[in-house]
Amino acid sequence: MGRVALVTGGTRGIGEAISKGLKEAGYSVAANYAGNDEAAAKFKEATGIPVYKFDVSDAQACEDAIKQIESDLGPIDIVVNNAGITRDKMFHRMSYEQWTQVMRTNLDSMFTVTRPVIEGMQSRGFGRIIAISSVNGQKGQMGQSNYSAAKAGVIGFAKALAQENAAKGITVNVIAPGYIGTEMVKAVPADVLNSKIIPQIPVGRLGEAEEIARGVVFLASDEAGFITGSTLSINGGQYMA
Repeated sequence: MGRVALVTGGTRGIGEAISKGLKEAGYSVAANYAGNDEAAAKFKEATGIPVYKFDVSDAQACEDAIKQIESDLGPIDIVVNNAGITRDKMFHRMSYEQWTQVMRTNLDSMFTVTRPVIEGMQSRGFGRIIAISSVNGQKGQMGQSNYSAAKAGVIGFAKALAQENAAKGITVNVIAPGYIGTEMVKAVPADVLNSKIIPQIPVGRLGEAEEIARGVVFLASDEAGFITGSTLSINGGQYMA
């Protein structure tokens, strides 16, 4: 059995591709999900990857679930903090609940999921923490002050944690995807995609979830051991930081 990887939001969209990519690369994968039991069951049946239902914004739920995962599969060596939600609204119309829901899921989860595993990684002298941010965390996006703030915070979190753990065999990196052809993005009306979104992408197309997964698999590998505190932008040239 290979090293154990936990992927949050790991049964759908980008997370599904990451979970599959890590399994194909030889890792023992645990995929977290929040609420879609039907999709999780289909994912488990199709891939053979065990699934774990818990809320990444709930610190106690994360601690309990991670204990169960480590009991089932072994110590967690790789964490992919991928889970995220949107509650888009222009700021002057945004409610505090819409702000906090996004912050708790997209940013607080950096703590709730990573804190229970970091000391074990330190004691074993190896760890890979990979956080999924967004092009909109780099450049901002109208109607997404909550999402952009959370995803920018992910980058700051990773840089700080990378400095704390660089000498302990643990790397901490970020992938910032652009517009990826997931179910959520493909639900955007075709005329909007073709007139407003794709023209902003120099390569002229949406990205594929597997392209994000390949970046994660590389950053999780031994070969990426000299890369830490970095943000890998996979966005087709939409934003060049």
